[in-house]
Amino acid sequence: MRAITRIIFLDDNDEKFFGEGPCRLLHAIEATGSLNAAAQSMGMAYTKALKLINNAEKALGFKLTVRVVGGKSGGGSKLTDEGKAWLERYEAYREACYRENGRLYDEYFK
Repeated sequence: MRAITRIIFLDDNDEKFFGEGPCRLLHAIEATGSLNAAAQSMGMAYTKALKLINNAEKALGFKLTVRVVGGKSGGGSKLTDEGKAWLERYEAYREACYRENGRLYDEYFK
């Protein structure tokens, strides 16, 4: 038996806008330099990936990524400074929740 902690963020309309999927997507954008390549690496349609990013940016009130439309030198995406800071805070919070869940599980079930 084990307990699972899932960290998701909801907007003012109780709609999910950030969790593990968008977190992994941001890491993949950082690794590949491309929203399209990041989406493909996750087996996700580009349009779905773009929607995830746009929804999160709308809910947060700041840009997570900077996207450059293709052209002579090609397009690409990278995380903004605010996007990097958000990702770091999200992951630190998630890890703290996991640790506390483990402690509480031990306290109540072991």
